[in-house]
Amino acid sequence: MKIYVLLKQTFDTEEKIVLQDGKIREDGAKFIINPYDEYAVEEAIRIREAHGGTVVAVSVGPERAVEALRTALAMGADEAVLIEDQNLEDEYGVSRALAAYLKGRPVDLVLAGYFSVDNGAGQVAIRVAELLGLPHVGSVTKLTLSGNTAICERDAEGDVERVEVTLPALITAQQGLNEPRYPSLPGIMKAKRKPLDRLTPGELGLQPEELVPEVRRVSLSLPNARRKGRILAGELNEQVQALVRHLHHDNRVI
Repeated sequence: MKIYVLLKQTFDTEEKIVLQDGKIREDGAKFIINPYDEYAVEEAIRIREAHGGTVVAVSVGPERAVEALRTALAMGADEAVLIEDQNLEDEYGVSRALAAYLKGRPVDLVLAGYFSVDNGAGQVAIRVAELLGLPHVGSVTKLTLSGNTAICERDAEGDVERVEVTLPALITAQQGLNEPRYPSLPGIMKAKRKPLDRLTPGELGLQPEELVPEVRRVSLSLPNARRKGRILAGELNEQVQALVRHLHHDNRVI
């Protein structure tokens, strides 16, 4: 079974993020595998352990994305591929690059994260499925393979939705699908010897005009600082009257 995992390197949202000129400053920022993509990597490894095959992690991004791919290899992926492009960031271009890489290759299953924590668009995997003509199931919390059928379960507003698709298919992982393993020391050492290929969009037959961004970021800024709270004094009815005056005259919300 040939399993491909689409992963993205994102900044760690639990670390301090500094904005400069409408962009996130990369110097000093900590970058990790997108957490939802970790579920996809873990699920791919578990499927390979149960059914055999090969797990290939694929990412689009700058040279630093190699670190994320090495982490996937240390977790247990067999091979990794970086489609290297410093400026290819929007979902349109990234999905076209990934689809160009996968097109014509033997594919049984493609796994990816439900969305990335840096921009939360959740478009890349769906676009890849459309470009390749693959059935797609999103936000999966349980995945079972039976022959050439993938049985998927996902949350549906407090209930469970069960979907069956015929392989090959593309499935995105939601939190709860599994518990990703930590790379072991032997795994980290083995990762250094595993294949990690580098390609460019041009080597995949894509021309620059085919990767022109369809979306342009207008601005990026931190939210306004929160104002200090106020403590209302007096009896309950006095506090209520003071609150109403404050909301009406100061904030003009009522």
